[in-house]
Amino acid sequence: MRPGEQVTVTCVDIDDDGAGMTAAGTADQPRLHVAGALPDERIAAVVEHVSAHAPEAWGRLATVETPSRARRPPACRAFGACGGCVLQHLDYGAQLAWKRERVARALAGVDVAVADCVASPRPLGYRNRSKLVPARAGGKLILGAYAPRTHDVVDTAGCRIAEPPLDDTAAALAAQLDGAGVRPYDEQTLTGDLRHVVLRVSHDGRVLATWIVARPLADGPALARAFRAARPEVVGVVEHLNRGRGNVIFAADAGADRVLDGEATIEDRVDAGGTVVRLRLSAGAFFQANRNVAALAYTAIARALDVRAGERAVDAYCGVGGIALVLARAAREVIGIESHAGAVADATASAALNGAGAPKARFVAGDVARELGAIDRADVVVLNPPRKGCAPAVLAEVVRLAPRAIAYLSCDPDTLGRDLAWLATRGYRAESVTPYDMLPHTPHVEALAIAYRSSSGGG
Repeated sequence: MRPGEQVTVTCVDIDDDGAGMTAAGTADQPRLHVAGALPDERIAAVVEHVSAHAPEAWGRLATVETPSRARRPPACRAFGACGGCVLQHLDYGAQLAWKRERVARALAGVDVAVADCVASPRPLGYRNRSKLVPARAGGKLILGAYAPRTHDVVDTAGCRIAEPPLDDTAAALAAQLDGAGVRPYDEQTLTGDLRHVVLRVSHDGRVLATWIVARPLADGPALARAFRAARPEVVGVVEHLNRGRGNVIFAADAGADRVLDGEATIEDRVDAGGTVVRLRLSAGAFFQANRNVAALAYTAIARALDVRAGERAVDAYCGVGGIALVLARAAREVIGIESHAGAVADATASAALNGAGAPKARFVAGDVARELGAIDRADVVVLNPPRKGCAPAVLAEVVRLAPRAIAYLSCDPDTLGRDLAWLATRGYRAESVTPYDMLPHTPHVEALAIAYRSSSGGG
């Protein structure tokens, strides 16, 4: 198998990036990964790369000779060119089954049952935040996304994943910025002004717009006022200054935000099984992209932990405090820990919105392991770490707190498996794990495990 060669193969599975793949390879016949192909399909593909270190190769789909019964017409016209929702051509039920199997494979070394994947109530129109890249194409400014493995920008107008009215708001903004002569930033020449646009929509359709710029826009306030006048759903426009040379969207500088017009934040809410929590969200705040699935996961956490009056809950990696504030309705005290100071400010403001201010719910910014070390005990602990999972020092501090139960909401099945295995050696065992389809049509899957302390008799 050589680059440039066209081969005909049968796919048997989907890899963790969402590409179809053939059976396990050998040195003479590597396993081939082909984006756009599905299991049980006979396809022709052009080989593009062969690994020198493992029996793996990657190719470009040429034709589908025998399509899968699970193949469906993709909803977005940019499918294939845009690398965002690479499973749109796979039946939604089949996506859920594959995600459950992906979690099961990652947890094969852990003695735990894996439940069916919880579906998103809305497989389309669910994403409450759009992160867009500006570029010029066809003589006009567009807002889109990078094509896979490139910095070529694909126009994502008509995106079916974004929650309404984000796509319409983005289209109107692109036209206005184009008319005003705003120049997209060029990473190679370091010229231009606009680097990214981030749009966030609340549960009631209000939008907060953030313009990430390499240098302040001279007429930014006037542009923002005109944009808000034309789009009544936009409650605020924030300019975020990022002078860095890389392609990270938000700068680390806490003072990088300037309100151009309207509000600096937006209020959203989550209904977790009848417990409605109000959340203040600033421009760069992290909140789950699928509000409805987040509500399902929060509800499951609250029910499983069953926090009682007089108990203390600790929410590590708490973000803007959504889970912590759900638990605060029953707990004596909730402590949220988050490394991002801006998220802690949002969480603290959200606590006040919900009438759960200190000492009922308090939030601290800092290293998670260090802040856990400042706490003497906890009855329950929530972990919601980034993809890399929990550092060993974090898990050690959690065990030292001796909670009766630990809720672990993971965005990476592999690190979840690693951390659950470690916790099991310290007397905390999860009997089952439930996957959640937080991002339909993508390979991403989240999973919730509830680990109980063995000395407490389990769940």
